[in-house]
Amino acid sequence: MVSADIVSKATDAGLSICFLENELMKNHTTFQIGGPVELMAIPKDRKSLIGLFRLLAEAQTSPVYIMGNGSNLLVSDEGIDGIVVKTEDALKDLNICGTVITAGAGVSLARISTFAKENSLSGFEFAHGIPGTLGGAVYMNAGAYDGEMKSVVTKTEYLKNNTIEALLDDNHQFTYRHSFFSDHPECFILSSQISLHAGQQDEITAKIADFSNRRREKQPLNYPSAGSVFKRPTGYFAGKLIQDVGLSGYMIGGAQVSEKHAGFIINREGATCRDVLDLIKLIKITVYDRFSIQLECEVKVIGRNV
Repeated sequence: MVSADIVSKATDAGLSICFLENELMKNHTTFQIGGPVELMAIPKDRKSLIGLFRLLAEAQTSPVYIMGNGSNLLVSDEGIDGIVVKTEDALKDLNICGTVITAGAGVSLARISTFAKENSLSGFEFAHGIPGTLGGAVYMNAGAYDGEMKSVVTKTEYLKNNTIEALLDDNHQFTYRHSFFSDHPECFILSSQISLHAGQQDEITAKIADFSNRRREKQPLNYPSAGSVFKRPTGYFAGKLIQDVGLSGYMIGGAQVSEKHAGFIINREGATCRDVLDLIKLIKITVYDRFSIQLECEVKVIGRNV
């Protein structure tokens, strides 16, 4: 069995990794949805993470799924074949040199924003309330309010074919919810440099508080979700389109279109992956029939029969 072989080789190599068999993915996603994965690997440091990737490549193990904190992930109720590598614990480094912060891909955006504030650096306030890690944010060029990763990320270190490489500036190919990494899933993000500028700590604190208050007022933060489900169509807002077709509050099973922000689907009451997928399908069909606009889902869906 490949899983047992990987565990044995990782142990022999002295890698610091927690392995969990048949682990329920609902315990690892912000949607709180998902069946068991054959094997979950949680490396405890960067060396062990890179060592694990090399073992997986040598064994030609497939499929392998990489995840951070599961904030943009919807997993099948039937679970996942193969191995999930949860990277959040392994890539926690956070350093500063002048106005540049270097952070591991597993560091939360909120932690980076707070770290920047503590060092009187401005430019990352927009990311404070985005519920994800830096790796996922760079991968999809996450953004909110007055900023996005494109405006602050100047260098990214990544692993490709067991070799550590780096991207600089425009080579990230950032566009709306897209980056170089969106087109190169074989590349795994290890860390990024974030270039900011000096600011007044009280002003930075006030800006973070303002953005946080806006989120609490407009977003359903008291229910499990994966954030905004759809990308913003050019010239429109997905939430407004969904609201205008009368789907605010609509439920399928335990999944509901949020009444507070129609761009969110929430796990209102024991929602399944199928509930969410059926609701996404209904929304896309209804919006297209009314406005001839094709909504594009930005939540990653993985697992059996999805």
